[in-house]
Amino acid sequence: MLASLIPSRGDVFGGISAGIVALPLCLAFGVASGLGPEAGLYGAIAAGILAAIFGGTPVLVTGPTNPMTLVAATVVVANMLPNEKVNLAIVVTAFLLAGALQLLLGVLRLGGYVRYVPYPVISGFMSGIGIIIIIQQLYPIVGAEVPSYDAVKLLGSLPTLRGGIVWPVALLGVTTLAIIQVLPRFTRKVPASLVALVLVTAASVAFGIDAPRIGAIPAGLPALVIPALTFDKVTLVVSAAIQLALLGAIDTLLSALVADSLTKSHHDGNRELIGQGIGNMGAALIGGLPGAGASIRSIVNIEAGGRTRLSGVIHGLFLLAVLLGLSNFVQYIPNAVLAGILVGAGLGCIDFRGLSHLSKVPRSDAAVLLVVLGLTVFSGLIIAVAVGLIMASLIFMKNVADISEQQTALSPLADEPWADEIDLPAAYRDRLLVKHVEGPLFFGFARGFLNIASRAAGGRLLVLRMDRVYLMDQSGAYALQDALVDLKSSGMRVVLVGLPVAQRDILEAIHVIPKLVSTQDLFADFAELKAALPKVLAEIGATERGIVPNS
Repeated sequence: MLASLIPSRGDVFGGISAGIVALPLCLAFGVASGLGPEAGLYGAIAAGILAAIFGGTPVLVTGPTNPMTLVAATVVVANMLPNEKVNLAIVVTAFLLAGALQLLLGVLRLGGYVRYVPYPVISGFMSGIGIIIIIQQLYPIVGAEVPSYDAVKLLGSLPTLRGGIVWPVALLGVTTLAIIQVLPRFTRKVPASLVALVLVTAASVAFGIDAPRIGAIPAGLPALVIPALTFDKVTLVVSAAIQLALLGAIDTLLSALVADSLTKSHHDGNRELIGQGIGNMGAALIGGLPGAGASIRSIVNIEAGGRTRLSGVIHGLFLLAVLLGLSNFVQYIPNAVLAGILVGAGLGCIDFRGLSHLSKVPRSDAAVLLVVLGLTVFSGLIIAVAVGLIMASLIFMKNVADISEQQTALSPLADEPWADEIDLPAAYRDRLLVKHVEGPLFFGFARGFLNIASRAAGGRLLVLRMDRVYLMDQSGAYALQDALVDLKSSGMRVVLVGLPVAQRDILEAIHVIPKLVSTQDLFADFAELKAALPKVLAEIGATERGIVPNS
């Protein structure tokens, strides 16, 4: 037991490496949120340690991320007091509720559903977030005063940006971004963002550049923040909490999949959501930013040798040591440097691979990606994801319906019979039309079913092979009912073969059986129908001659 509590050399190196990468990002995210750089550190420390202990992915490193910071900033802006201070108690309530919702998602065992989010939705969403982050940093990176935190308003005000550029400050921001983009091409042994942070900050102090800086951050351990809520803020808090919970869950579980691929392991998605929820609740109570599993920091942890959850704990302890020992040095970091780091992070969010393949992928996928991207930037994160999922679902259902319709055959029996139809006596072949129904009979296939069934008019006996219908919803049942009504009015007799029990229950519930198809026209398999064919065809012939057959 004690041995499991002693970190290995790999866990120590992995945790410290992840902490070094996280440090500049945490400071930048804290400033971007409006809560100050210390909020980024508080969040990374609390969520990083607690999520590592209680989570379901041993090597996952948790901390503030782009999507979470973006939503957190909207909550902060909406709770600014007249004296330009933040009503931290209400902000913390939103963060605390978000963590509680994530914990609930894990308890309800919803952790596995992230794999059903289509790639175009994720790609458009993450690219949109990257674009928003970049837009929001266009003013700080050049030393200009930020007129708004809304990305759309910032885009509209860009013509005025040129007049607000402070060129020495802009040089700091651009240099930071250049180091972040260029250094990884030569070496990845040291985090480019940390190198940029140290070098450019030192240069700004050495050359006496007058630039807006982070300023002093509180020294020592963070204080406990008591949540509070007023009636007029309920809608805002609940809406933000839902966004944070869902974004954090998606971001975390996708990062967990990346970690799985590198470690050849398998994470526990439900436990991971529970761990994330506990971590974000802990971070909220000390005024920290909510976080999520961060893929880049987790990859660094793995590559440096991290293999157990102790590496995530060490990452948090490293940042705590920085907070306690280096807080006096952090105040000299220029805001433009942090803006350059955030622009680099925003560029990392954009799915350039997916965007470059827009002309090569199916048009429906390209449309989903572009719609989600546009809505993310111009409407909101939750709206974008919701619309993207609806579009992707409708496209998927259409594709399934098209495949079902293509696989459903209606032809004289002699054309393409199934194996059990081959030995049917030749005398019966020309008197039968066999309809092979395969796959789901649901609302997406309803129209196709009616169109196919209409081609059976004029036949004498229609055999519906339902052996391979594994799904039938209400719309599909009604489509079958409408088709049977038309067929019956045209004088055609219909028998059902191989109808599954679940589907029979539905048809009996809406009185298709026995009103439109009598129970004597239901056959368990084709062999049973073949045995009854002489009698059935005789009854049809008698009906055509106006003779009522004996029952």
